Amino acid sequence: MMASLLLRALGLADVKRAVDSIVPRRTFEDVVLPRATRRTLDQALVQVTSHDLIFKRWGLGERHPGGMPLAFNFAGPSGTGKTICAEAVAHALGRRLMIVRYAEVESMWMGETPKNVAAVFRLAKEQGAVLLFDEADAIAARRSTSADHAFQRESNTVVSVLLQELEAFNGVVIFATNMAVNFDPAFERRIRTHVLFEMPGVEERECIWRVQVHPSRTPLAPDVDFRALAERYDVSGGDIHNAVLKAAMLAASEPGSDASKRIHQRHFDEAIREVIAGRRVMRQSLAPPAEPAPHVWIAGLAPLLLALCALLVAVAALVIALVR
Repeated sequence: MMASLLLRALGLADVKRAVDSIVPRRTFEDVVLPRATRRTLDQALVQVTSHDLIFKRWGLGERHPGGMPLAFNFAGPSGTGKTICAEAVAHALGRRLMIVRYAEVESMWMGETPKNVAAVFRLAKEQGAVLLFDEADAIAARRSTSADHAFQRESNTVVSVLLQELEAFNGVVIFATNMAVNFDPAFERRIRTHVLFEMPGVEERECIWRVQVHPSRTPLAPDVDFRALAERYDVSGGDIHNAVLKAAMLAASEPGSDASKRIHQRHFDEAIREVIAGRRVMRQSLAPPAEPAPHVWIAGLAPLLLALCALLVAVAALVIALVR
């Protein structure tokens, strides 16, 4: 009991469940990116490797203390490689990757969430890890100017604490989001580099299809045409990843001996269509919009009717006064 209270006081109780600290295994060889995105990532890595040279040996840290945080913003649609690239950055630096999911950091206890945010940075410092805030727009959202409610004040406090911790953190922080427009403006000057992850073009999609299968062990039929798939379906790398697994399962479920089974073009076509269909389902409501109940309409008209009655009474009183 005492240990639990101590952990809560230190802000570590919920944080242990809110972060995944992993040894990165994926590298930049495992992701296909547009040239502009890859070039920006390479420049970001140079900033990390040259950080001590610029800010310590060249003395710019004394003149620009606000330029010390190595914070990067990976922004773009889902499935475009943001998380893989964060892992690749950590791998290139030889550090662990600490993935933070704000939904777990956020506490039901008022005042606990800012402590949890501070605790995340302490853990990252202890481990020397690259810190990744997944779906970062949830934690770095714009602060409310009218903090009339407790939850608004709490949210504003969380952003303020995050900014303070970011300024003091002498490590690498990556924000990954597909809603960068929701970021509080204060993060703009504190983030060193913004990397835009765009949807892959035809060339990139063809490469992604190819790298998703094993070059020698995956049994592909002669009719498989990755170029045709890339031209036909304008999808993300994440969609292609899911489609390849679905296609393999479709091929494996067909009758016959395992040695005779092959993944055909029709399997890939069916799989990617299922992925696209599933994405469309997630973007719509399955239930029709509810019609307002009759009593709702009455409740909405009540103030208007009362005002009309008051006006009629006033007019009647005025007429009576004039007649007398």
